[in-house]
Amino acid sequence: MIRTFSYTISEENFAPTINDFLKSKDFGAKILTVLRHTPGAVLLNKEEVLLKTPIHVGDLVEIIWTEDTSSEHIPPVKLPLDIVYEDEDIMVINKPANMPIHPSLNHYENTLGNALAFYFEEKGTPFVFRCINRLDKNTTGLTLIAKNRVAGGILSASLADKKSSGLFREYLAICRGSVLPSEGKITAPISRVDGSTIERKVDFENGEEAITNYKVINEKNGYSLVSLILETGRTHQIRVHMKHLGYPLIGDYLYNPDMEKMSRQALHSYKLSFIHPISKEQLEFTAPLPADMAWMN
Repeated sequence: MIRTFSYTISEENFAPTINDFLKSKDFGAKILTVLRHTPGAVLLNKEEVLLKTPIHVGDLVEIIWTEDTSSEHIPPVKLPLDIVYEDEDIMVINKPANMPIHPSLNHYENTLGNALAFYFEEKGTPFVFRCINRLDKNTTGLTLIAKNRVAGGILSASLADKKSSGLFREYLAICRGSVLPSEGKITAPISRVDGSTIERKVDFENGEEAITNYKVINEKNGYSLVSLILETGRTHQIRVHMKHLGYPLIGDYLYNPDMEKMSRQALHSYKLSFIHPISKEQLEFTAPLPADMAWMN
């Protein structure tokens, strides 16, 4: 895979050198190091140059990024793949239930990684799996994939930087009972449960900061459909926070094995909003509730 990033230098985006300019475009230190040691990767007006080369208004800067290897240990498997959006740098996928993100010991050929490996193999394109917002196996909805290391690095840095807008994530969940108060902010640190590699708990002494904003958007027959917006991204954050509030998600085998209406946790990644890592365009995507949650609409 060869991806060419092209920029025309204007008065508005001017920087003294190519290195300074790329930093202003959020190219991280690791990416710049690769470019520094890759012959032919940096061009100025079609001529190979160094990153420290000065630039002027009207110059054409081109970055030739090459990836020719694929992720190891992700066998390509033909699986349903609901692509909501795709361009040269990113993909947005609407993930179904019962599909893990990454292959593991017990799930080696039924993951989103397998499906994407097959998709890119069919295109004859090298594939390195870079998932930006990872969903639990039985959480449905939107997940963001970076198609190259440059886009992946920019998106991951943005998500990790609490001072940036990062990635706006809104989920929909079904909880048993009438959630009161009907909206608010849950600020409760989360840590691992002793002796478990999976389960998490609220832990005000040793937990990591976790913040979830919630709002009830519908109630029906003793259940609440709740919108949840994450300010942090801890493992099982929504599931743990709603249990802490006293209104756990239905169908959650780990935190509330209430299977009367659902056989999985009733959680759906409904909306993603973010700044495109390369074009810097603001993008927003939504995915409707899946069939097993649609009864709460």
